[in-house]
Amino acid sequence: QVQLVESGGGLVQPGGSLRLSCAASGSIFSISYMGWYRQAPRKQRELVATVRSGGTTNYADSVKGRFTISRDNAKNTVYLQMNSLKPEDTAVYYCNAWITGTFGDEFDYWGQGTQVTVSS
Repeated sequence: QVQLVESGGGLVQPGGSLRLSCAASGSIFSISYMGWYRQAPRKQRELVATVRSGGTTNYADSVKGRFTISRDNAKNTVYLQMNSLKPEDTAVYYCNAWITGTFGDEFDYWGQGTQVTVSS
């Protein structure tokens, strides 16, 4: 059984910063891909940023230059540093990971989501 547990969401004023964390645990052999998605009210879920095991990153245009994704492979954890936050960044943020289990099974896992609210 594999779990993704997110933390770090909350309420912040425009221009502020937050750091999200997502830790994967369970019967994990390897993680090839970790990323963050978000879903605002009445909108579709959208990609925010991804990072591959080798460190290659990808960002949505809307967050480039403001958000930074990183991962600690030893801890099976991915982070999202969010700076210069805007009201339009308000959403539920979901962690996502493609994980190979100890028996060779591969699955796409999602966290439970963490609320980020940017408001004055």
